[in-house]
Amino acid sequence: MTIRIATFNCENLFRRPIVFGTGNDPIRDAVLQDFRKLVEILDHDTYTANDRKKIIELLKKHSVDVSQEISTQTFLVNEPRGRARLLKGEGRNIEVRAEATGRSAWVGWVELVKDDLSWDAVTNTARVIAEVNADILLTVEVEDRLTLHRFNKQVLAGQFEAEPYPFNMLIDGNDIRGIDVGLFSRHPITSVRSHIFDKKDSRDIFSRDCPEFEIDIDGEPLWLLGNHFKSKLGGGGDKRKLQGERVAQLYEAALERSAHVVVAGDLNDTPGSPPLTFLEATGLKDAMTHDSYEGPPGTHGKCTAPSDKIDYLMFSPELFAKVDKVEVERRGIFEFGTPFDTVTGPGDQASDHAALVAELDL
Repeated sequence: MTIRIATFNCENLFRRPIVFGTGNDPIRDAVLQDFRKLVEILDHDTYTANDRKKIIELLKKHSVDVSQEISTQTFLVNEPRGRARLLKGEGRNIEVRAEATGRSAWVGWVELVKDDLSWDAVTNTARVIAEVNADILLTVEVEDRLTLHRFNKQVLAGQFEAEPYPFNMLIDGNDIRGIDVGLFSRHPITSVRSHIFDKKDSRDIFSRDCPEFEIDIDGEPLWLLGNHFKSKLGGGGDKRKLQGERVAQLYEAALERSAHVVVAGDLNDTPGSPPLTFLEATGLKDAMTHDSYEGPPGTHGKCTAPSDKIDYLMFSPELFAKVDKVEVERRGIFEFGTPFDTVTGPGDQASDHAALVAELDL
């Protein structure tokens, strides 16, 4: 039986935080740094005078006003009406309410402002998935399970006449940006375990999950551990290292249930880096090291350099021995030398990540 297993960082399917579409890494990174700083301050049990000052400074810096109607703002404070609130004032003349003494004293949250992706970007994402034609596809950076369902039925099948996936699954993770890890499958998904990283390890690590999907392949279980490691922004190395260590433990535990285990996703680091050494030490095999693979070393951006390799399909030894062919679909990336003819710029590319696919004889 031939089966194709793939992973693809889709960079969202229909809606994406507008800061991710700026095309300017320094601007994006600065906004995300301020966003994380604001989230951290708002989570304090008690707000000091300096906390209140910093909250206002960060909100005004990003054009946030009480009405939440300024089109230039990149994040906003979502406060359900009729509840205890954080802010008072009018327009950008805002203050932190005296009654908002800490996290438990108001109801709401801060979130990144999102906008619709262009229809061309949506259809190019579907085109990549249709070209890969995987039986099992890990989807990284997708909004939620309902979005997976709609994309499957309305775009993938509706626009490309591809056979829709009969099974899809996504459990909302702890990342507050709505960039979760999900799964499309042509084989039954029989169980899902979602692991959050230990809170004692790092407050930021706690925002990422490692879902384990059990997939029935003609009566035999295959376990896929889906991941999206922390980025290299803001000290991400230590966080990724903790994630790599924990995922290696989860992999070893999965091996006790089945010899067929896959670790996949956007790991945001290169082979041999500290986060990857934990996984490599377990005996997991990177699909792109298979003899059948021919092509450049990268999976991100231009894909020409080893430093562009950040996406992975890693197989347990027994599964790796069954791999017949490995391919990387890069034509959805604008920076890639020969993209699809429908990819004309960063705004309509499918993603700046390639899709990896391995064909196995099971």
